[in-house]
Amino acid sequence: MSVHKQEPKKITTHQLQEMKNRGEKIAMLTAYDYSMARLIDGAGVDVILVGDSASNVMAGHETTLPITLDNMIYHAASVVRAVRRALVVVDLPFGTYQGSSGEALRSSIRIMKEAGAHAVKLEGGSEIKESVDRILSAGIPVMGHLGLTPQSIYKFGTYTVRAKEEAEAKKLLDDARLLTECGCFGIVLEKIPASLAKKVSESIQIPTIGIGAGPDCDGQVLVMQDMLGITKEFKPRFLRRYADLDTVITKAVTSYVSDVKAKDFPNEDEKY
Repeated sequence: MSVHKQEPKKITTHQLQEMKNRGEKIAMLTAYDYSMARLIDGAGVDVILVGDSASNVMAGHETTLPITLDNMIYHAASVVRAVRRALVVVDLPFGTYQGSSGEALRSSIRIMKEAGAHAVKLEGGSEIKESVDRILSAGIPVMGHLGLTPQSIYKFGTYTVRAKEEAEAKKLLDDARLLTECGCFGIVLEKIPASLAKKVSESIQIPTIGIGAGPDCDGQVLVMQDMLGITKEFKPRFLRRYADLDTVITKAVTSYVSDVKAKDFPNEDEKY
């Protein structure tokens, strides 16, 4: 008798809202390729972010600015092919939505059609309202991103904590409310005071996802290479490393090289 393997129930934006409503935390991680996306999806992550951080961790750029829309679509399509359960959100890269709402919509449509993504993410508040409205009008789910916005690094000139001053904190709260009213399904809050993140999370109806924003957000996100200990040079206070793959991989490759040089690999059992 054949046994039908039941597919896991897919996470949707509606389910994320229900999770916030009942106080269940949302787990989110980045992924940029098929193999890693398959692993973290199978491990139970709720949301996978195909972040423009691929510019840093996959391509070696200093900032997120150089990555292109074509690059993002390539990474996103690889991730989508691996995923059975998680909601896949894709960053709109720098320069693909700031110019006009029409450009923002065209960029989003390409990500949805060519990569098969489930939603897009944009950095900014009132400055991008027109683009958010235009994308949402096409039925494409949008996630916001406030606080430290890496695409604006040359404007701010630093990666330090944002919204510590009253005026910037007020604007962030206003922007969070604006994005909620526009119809965004969630907002990433990056590197802001925990007290402000708590206030925002309690003031808006949609889920907040924190990164360096304290424990009171509705969920958390980390860059996968950071939390797995692959990128050891990045050491912010908010980062918890759950593995030391830098050491594990280096040791494995060193052993492989040694075995090849010593003519120990392949051995008799490893040949045809």
